[in-house]
Amino acid sequence: MFSRLIDSIKKVEHGFKHILETGDQLLKDTSHDPLETAIKLTSGESYQERMLGAWLLGLLSPRSNKALTLLKTKVVTDENWRVQEMLAKAFDHYCSSIGYEKALPEIRLWLNDPQPNLNRAVVEGLRIWTSRPYFKEHPDVVIKMISRLKSKESEYLRKSVGNALRDISKKHGALVEEEVRTWDLEQPRIAFVYRLVAK
Repeated sequence: MFSRLIDSIKKVEHGFKHILETGDQLLKDTSHDPLETAIKLTSGESYQERMLGAWLLGLLSPRSNKALTLLKTKVVTDENWRVQEMLAKAFDHYCSSIGYEKALPEIRLWLNDPQPNLNRAVVEGLRIWTSRPYFKEHPDVVIKMISRLKSKESEYLRKSVGNALRDISKKHGALVEEEVRTWDLEQPRIAFVYRLVAK
């Protein structure tokens, strides 16, 4: 069964739905240890296998510290952008499962990590932030948290920050405006983010 599932996902080159569905299927399969399967998949030859491994770790992470640790130490180093998108989805699943307010310490830990892929997994995974419980009532908290990344070296990360703040500004324009008024737009990296927010 496992080989058939892997062959099946490798035939699909675009999208995430097939990965999510296969992860859910593997989680229900009692013939294997899902954590060991996830670890094996994260070292797979195809990006589809590694995406599946990342998602399976995400499904396990609310009740497995080892799975959560592997997301932020192993999956985060994968060079394929699709795997990084799945890391973002996996982290959002973790936060959603335990509750976004309860997840705040882990959210802050990932946002403050020196690894830009980890920062971006949070910023991108939790979009649209103010549609999420807790952040819906506390938009100021998320604005402050993600704005701290505005001058990071990674353009990939800064683009995500700018887009996330623009999303938030649609409902909380005054709060975002208050934040960006404090920015030093003489700094090219910050000006880059500002242009995305103001788009």
